[in-house]
Amino acid sequence: MKEINGLQRNIGLPQAIALYIGAVLGSGVLIVPGLAAEMAGPASLLAWGFMTLLILPMALSMGLLSAKFPNAGGVSHFVTLAFGPRAGALVGWFFLMSVPIGGPVAALTGAGYMTAAMGWGDSARIAIAAAMLAIGLLTNWIGMQVAGKVQIAVVIAIVAVLVFAFAAALPRMEVQHFTPFAPHGWMSVGRAAAILFWCFIGWEAVSHLSEEFKDPQRAAVTGVTIAAIIVGILYFLSALATVGTQSYLKGGSSTSLVWIISQPLGAWGGFIAGVTGLFICTATIIAYTGAASRVAFALARQEYAPKWMGKLSKRYHTPTGAIGFLLICFVSVLFLYGSGFLSITTLIQFPNATFILTYMGGCAAGIRLLKGSRLGVTISWISFLATAAVFPFTGWAIGYPLLITLFFILIVFFNNKQMSSGQEVPTTGINEIERKVL
Repeated sequence: MKEINGLQRNIGLPQAIALYIGAVLGSGVLIVPGLAAEMAGPASLLAWGFMTLLILPMALSMGLLSAKFPNAGGVSHFVTLAFGPRAGALVGWFFLMSVPIGGPVAALTGAGYMTAAMGWGDSARIAIAAAMLAIGLLTNWIGMQVAGKVQIAVVIAIVAVLVFAFAAALPRMEVQHFTPFAPHGWMSVGRAAAILFWCFIGWEAVSHLSEEFKDPQRAAVTGVTIAAIIVGILYFLSALATVGTQSYLKGGSSTSLVWIISQPLGAWGGFIAGVTGLFICTATIIAYTGAASRVAFALARQEYAPKWMGKLSKRYHTPTGAIGFLLICFVSVLFLYGSGFLSITTLIQFPNATFILTYMGGCAAGIRLLKGSRLGVTISWISFLATAAVFPFTGWAIGYPLLITLFFILIVFFNNKQMSSGQEVPTTGINEIERKVL
């Protein structure tokens, strides 16, 4: 069904679940279980258990907002309703400018698993990363119905490999591997939990696709709940396998899951681990590319972004202008990486602060917009406080959202200049029904 604004409602419940899982279950599942175990030993399982419980309120805070206010602006739209159009547009730019860097980082990470497994060089890594980004852009250009179906296949493959890894680990899990339980003290559990937090961020991304849900209430709330349970179980089982086999000591903390897969399969295990890395990171790219292109479309619709970003494909009714913008950004970032100007270690730090600020904005909006629901307000507060606690640790990356804010101020200044000269006032994209919540 085509909407008045040109986007189509063609994302069903299965596609929504797959998109949520793909956005959250990133490459961290291959790395973080080993790092957390190295930091806290078997007691890291307590941190995983705590974060698995916290995952549901974090997910539902975004799901409830998406169900109540489905819009391509996603978190930006929620903040607009709660705090005004300029605040919403700024949060939208925070998210939009996170993906042009976060996408290539995810692609280079996934490609890195494959090239390491096959013994290939950095040129192959860049080529594979470029292909992964192209898949993300192409599937979103064709439409979210196709992207959702691709995502379902990718997520099924990821789940199958992770379940196989746990099954392969069972015969090698021994009781003595769980003792001493807290070799580095109980404070290490808290430090491990801070690292694990990054594995559970991503629910805000799919909110930008909510305008294309066939049934926003069912896809957002039911979909996010099912996805949260699946993601929580997969993360915990991966951590249990890592600790139970002590693979973080035998195979290295950063490649512990690769070691688990390699044991029963030999050389083929490394190849399967490499392909799994490709699948996991491609799923993340598809979800975030879709989200970023939709928020760029929404910002253009509100005249807080260039008009060409709001251009739609006549054939697929997808935001081709925004997808073109992401293409330019992806090519630029890969070029900077390939030329040696920026390392992946540097790149990965840029979007940290902007992602956190985006999530904090969404949670703050939930506290105000879900005031009719005690559950909604409670889980929004939990998510907001948990996210705010992590923000100070982003370090120098705070400078990136400051630059985005300066750029946004220029946009507002230009809009105000147009208004003072008698030109058309920028629209906010808020309909009359939604204005009632302000």
